Amino acid sequence: MEGRQRPMSHEIADFETDVTERSRSLPVLVDFWAEWCGPCRLLGPVLERLAEESAGRWALAKVDTERHPELAQRYGIMSIPNVKLFVDGEVADEFVGALPEPEVRRWLERALPSPHAEALAEARAMLARGEYSPAAERLRAVLAAEPRNAGARVALGEALLHLAPETVAETVSAVLDDPQVGEKAEALETLARVVGLAGRPSELPEHGARARMTAAAQSIHSGDYGPALEALVDVLGQDREYAGGIAREAGRAIFVLLGMHHPIAERHHRAFAGALHA
Repeated sequence: MEGRQRPMSHEIADFETDVTERSRSLPVLVDFWAEWCGPCRLLGPVLERLAEESAGRWALAKVDTERHPELAQRYGIMSIPNVKLFVDGEVADEFVGALPEPEVRRWLERALPSPHAEALAEARAMLARGEYSPAAERLRAVLAAEPRNAGARVALGEALLHLAPETVAETVSAVLDDPQVGEKAEALETLARVVGLAGRPSELPEHGARARMTAAAQSIHSGDYGPALEALVDVLGQDREYAGGIAREAGRAIFVLLGMHHPIAERHHRAFAGALHA
């Protein structure tokens, strides 16, 4: 028909092949759209441009909901444009509406799997084994290639807590507001301040709790969180507000760093909570 706009590119031929199976080796961004949809016409060129810029990091596929109503129903499409990221055959993340290009870019940075996920997983395994120096080396390499990788930045902060705690705050400052890792970044800042006291115990107030607080700081520095929590419970038992409540802050930071399902957290949480509220 004269004056009719051409359909957008990247249209699927077979959803299982073009999206589900392909996403097992490459993330696939699926744009559910329709020709009559004005916002879809705004978002479509943005996605196409970003796909071209990605240099093969992810693929774009478009599903015309008028031609494929069964797919719209299968994936619960109530409003378009609806953009879903498929990874390993499943929807990993999504957004609805014609977001401005800067917001789409930020969403992609957060939602796309890191191309360095394997290296990051290896570094985290090193951290769990207490191999802090090789972990830091691996994480610096990841960040050199992917400076905005928030997970790698926090993991590096964790390694530096045991290697160079004075550098932790600068390392994690850029991700303090990140919704995924910001809380852990704050915990690392807190623990780095506590570790700094291990070498300067005279800065702690004169009190019977000072020796145990110093022991807790030393244990945190070496990565021995069980003994650290035991020492913090002792400090809380003597004075919950000692040094401005430092034992309370340090203990909570350890639980955030480890996660509440970590065996050490599960073993010590009841005693810590009891001392905190006694």
